[in-house]
Amino acid sequence: MTAIRYLNELNLPDICISPKLRALLTPVGLDPFERPEVTARYEYDQYGPNYGYVHMIMALTDEAETLSVDDFSEASDGVVSFSTPAVDDYGGLAGHQPSVSGHEYVVASHGDGSFYSYHLAEKLWMALGLSPRCVGGDDQRLIYDDLSLPEFGVAEGEVSSSYYFQASRNISWRMSNEYLRKYLWMQGKHGTRVFFYEAYIQETQDISDLLRDGGHYHTKPEDGWYELDIRRINEKTLMQIWAVVCAVTPELCAVQTAAGLTWPGIAGAVDHQRANALVEPTPIFLDDRFLERYEQNSFYQTTPFQTHGGWTCNPSYSGQWSFTDCRRVGRNLIQVRLRELYKPKPDREIVWAHAHVVPQEIVDQTDLSEEHIVAKVQRLLEALLNLADGLAWLTTDLGLGIPTCEELIGFSREELKAEHWLPYPNLSRLAQVAPISISEQKFLSRCKEIHELWQKIPNGILRRIVDQGGHDPKRYKSFGSLKLLQILTNTLERLNVNQETTANFGGDSRESEVINRNANLAPLFLTADLRNADAHSGGSVSETLTQLGFDMSQTNLGYGRALDFVFDRNIDAFIYIGTEIKALQVRSS
Repeated sequence: MTAIRYLNELNLPDICISPKLRALLTPVGLDPFERPEVTARYEYDQYGPNYGYVHMIMALTDEAETLSVDDFSEASDGVVSFSTPAVDDYGGLAGHQPSVSGHEYVVASHGDGSFYSYHLAEKLWMALGLSPRCVGGDDQRLIYDDLSLPEFGVAEGEVSSSYYFQASRNISWRMSNEYLRKYLWMQGKHGTRVFFYEAYIQETQDISDLLRDGGHYHTKPEDGWYELDIRRINEKTLMQIWAVVCAVTPELCAVQTAAGLTWPGIAGAVDHQRANALVEPTPIFLDDRFLERYEQNSFYQTTPFQTHGGWTCNPSYSGQWSFTDCRRVGRNLIQVRLRELYKPKPDREIVWAHAHVVPQEIVDQTDLSEEHIVAKVQRLLEALLNLADGLAWLTTDLGLGIPTCEELIGFSREELKAEHWLPYPNLSRLAQVAPISISEQKFLSRCKEIHELWQKIPNGILRRIVDQGGHDPKRYKSFGSLKLLQILTNTLERLNVNQETTANFGGDSRESEVINRNANLAPLFLTADLRNADAHSGGSVSETLTQLGFDMSQTNLGYGRALDFVFDRNIDAFIYIGTEIKALQVRSS
């Protein structure tokens, strides 16, 4: 039956049909993104005028039109198994099979009036290949995922509840419509709601007419799909309904498919067979926001790799599937051959890529040589590695120890050469998609990551180097790494201007080297100011960027250009320090 037919047969005034009751009487459509409720137990406003209660389970039934509430005692209990079986003899449990009056169920539920527990039916999760996980601490919930795709949250709901004068919490289990219908189709069954609902209702004239004889009204239709009871209790009107409603048919949802998609530069629709037959290179350009779905979920691997002078970004999942030959071009584009897109992977991943296709006319207007975010992070990394090499040499030459590059900056050249960025996830996080339209909040977060990337340089090593410069340690006793780096840079500038070597590192020290600001390091100080979004209010962000020399009119579309500018200025600052150390090293060797 349709929702209209169920409501018409119930024949109650609209004011008596709450949203919850209407939902219970409404069959589920074919939208694959809908998440129908498959088990529930609610109680609200227990002693108030808006009291309502409902329990519902979903059974798998053969016929949709021959269901009677008399055939389902579970309409009163609200669980698949109420209490525990009485077994007095050895082997007496053999043959016991929990069911909803002989029918299978979606959620296995057990209760005895005081304690209730819930799990997805074993047959269901095993047939669909789902994996459970439990979250929530004391208020635990079970979540079932399809890890083969992956698809997360296929089904989920509370694990348990208790009842002592009142319910400890409400229970609601929901499931993906696509997976639920797939299971029903596999079983050849309908999903039927078996429920009890009661609530105080407003006594309209129609209801008063029904209660004319003794303040009580009871009815059941000929086919018996519901039983309705209305009565006056303590000057209130209570409505109770026991019902079975065929809610989900064994009809599959429309499945996302890559067959039939059209692509720029390709005449007609493309399916797997046609894509695999393509011999000529057929470049497709994607907006790099295609990557966001994968970058923001730790289940996927999205580490960029530098190959053949360029950068690839191939999202993959746990050895199950992978994109291939996705190359970054321009600031925010990804170039991939159509044949590569259609290589084995779930169709929905190809559909996701298709949703981010950039038309050729837009590509033609794009500078494909513009530096992208990954290349900027690599340049920053190289500047920091060179700085670390310089600091390691300077520390050693001054007799202060023999630190390694990794000890100074947290990155190993050998590790990077062997494993690329894989051992350093902070690099991948910093290189995540940064569109022109990036928000101010995300821009500030990225500035914080830039600042934190080089903060591993130990203050102690910087302080010992500065101590060798002949300055009064009391003047910079409380300085952090950034100000110590500034003193070091000022000292290096003096030594290089005077063509000195490390032999005279502590000679002719000047007070100005401790207190003077170095304009070449200004970007590092201003980025430190930007690193904490909570520290800013009003126009402080724009003021800081303006001090850096950035034109704020470029933020009309977002803070992407501002992020590029901050990257470039920070890279220049670290290159400058490294160059000053290198100049001293050449003379001192």
